[in-house]
Formats: sequence, structure tokens, C-alpha cells
Amino acid sequence: MNRIGTYLVGILLAIVIAASTLFVVDQRQFAVVYALGEIKEVISEPGLKFKLPAPLQNVIFLDRRVQTLDSPESRPIFTAEKKSLVIDWLVKWRVTEPRQFIRNNGVDIRNAENRLSPIVQAALNEEVTKRTVGAVLSTEREKVMQGVIRRLADDAKSFGIEIVDVRIKRVDFSANITESVYRRMESERKRVANELRSTGGAEGEKIRADADRQREIIVAEAYRDAQKIKGEGDAKASALYAEAFGRDPQFAQFYRSLEAYRATFRSKSDVMVIDQSGDFFKTMRGGSAPSSAAAPRK
Repeated sequence: MNRIGTYLVGILLAIVIAASTLFVVDQRQFAVVYALGEIKEVISEPGLKFKLPAPLQNVIFLDRRVQTLDSPESRPIFTAEKKSLVIDWLVKWRVTEPRQFIRNNGVDIRNAENRLSPIVQAALNEEVTKRTVGAVLSTEREKVMQGVIRRLADDAKSFGIEIVDVRIKRVDFSANITESVYRRMESERKRVANELRSTGGAEGEKIRADADRQREIIVAEAYRDAQKIKGEGDAKASALYAEAFGRDPQFAQFYRSLEAYRATFRSKSDVMVIDQSGDFFKTMRGGSAPSSAAAPRK
């Protein structure tokens, strides 16, 4: 029984020693082997690796994947024309020199990000302050990001990292400038709207004046044509009257007398004082109509 127990203890001890000397390196990590507090070896190849048991040697792992650093806070930056902009950015970076990284930042990635953030902000300030708002917003936005990458290159080497990319996520005016910009945009839109209304009113007046002119021309031409037709009708009527009256002058005088009676006795309420033996009633008395009837007095 004692031999079996001793055997089991030996096996257990061998397992513990093997576990303390063997470790696995993932392809997404760097393995840094420490010997008595100093960096003994940096392993970048994945697989099963060997080291001396602790405390002779220890292993720590660093993430070798690309990390993302977002701007911790939005600070106003003044452009070349003294306009205040608020810019949100992000930086893509990764560890390339584990020894240098650990010497400057320790093994915690957050330490590197805390030191890198103000450096990125300072580089961005230098790039923005020499450009206008329009350049930062559109025409030279890519140049701003490339300029920040170039400025960060030396600091990144001292950190043991590589700057993969820098991106501007958002560019906005500060609160007071934003309000003034909105007011200016509103006044500009109102000015454009007023110009459009004025242009539309002028066009409307022009269209109405042209329509009135065309109406007057149409009415005048219609009146001219009507008068022409009426004149032609009157001429034909006169010719017909003359021809008819020339054939029977006595009937013509009789017809003129009837027309005179019709014009005189137009209303039943008319009162006339006239001599019955006058020429006006000659036709009614059966005589021939006079050449010209006497005008009645009302």
C-alpha cells in the first residue's frame, strides 16, 4: 500500500511539474517569458512551448490583434479661421514589439491607451488648426487623418506599437457656433424663399398683364368684326328697304307710319295731347301717310 501511494504521489508530482513547464501559445497572442523579473524570451509562433517551472520562469500573454482606441472626450479644436470644431476620432493599433511595449507601458493595454490618447489629440489639433472648416469637413479630411498617422509614427515606435489607421468619426460645431450656423442657414433659406416668392409674383403679374392684353385685343377685334358685320347687314337691309319701297311708295309711307306709331305708343301709361285732325293720325283715319309725321308731345 505504501508503494502504491508513493507511486501515485510521484505521478501527481510529475503532472504538476509538467503543467508548470508546458504552456500553449495562441496565434492571437505574444508569449513573454520572464526569468527572475527580466524578459527572457518573446514567443510569437503558436504551439506547445516549454519553460522552467515557477518561480524560475513565468509567462505572460499580450494580445497581438488590432486594438481600437476611441476618443475619450470631445474637445473643441480651432480651425484656421478661428472656428471651433468638435471632432470624434478612433485609432486602430497593435503591439509589434512586446519588449518595448512592456518596458514603456507594462502588461496592461489600458496603460498604453491612456498615454496614447493625448498624443493623438495633440496631433489632430496640429492638423486641424492649419486648415479651414470646409477643408476639414470635405476636401482635406483624408489628408488630416494621414497627417495624424505620420505624426504618431515616432511615438508609436517608442511604445512598441504600430498605428494601423486613424479615422475621424464625427465633425461638428460647438454648441454656440452650431446655434449661430442654424440661424444663418434659416435666414438664408428665408431669403431664398422671399426671392422665389418675388420672382413668382412678378411672373404672375406678367402673365395676368399678358392675359388682359390678349383679352382686350380679342374683344376689340370681335367688336370690329361685329360692327363690320352689322354695317354690312344694315347696308343690305337699306338696299332691301329701298328696293321694296321703290316698288310701292304708298306702302312704304304706310309702313313708316306704323313704325312711328310703334315707337310712340310703347307704354300703356304714356299720356299724349295731340290734335286728332293732324297729319300724325292721317293713316289711322284711312288717308295716305304723310311724308314726315309730326313729333308728339309727352
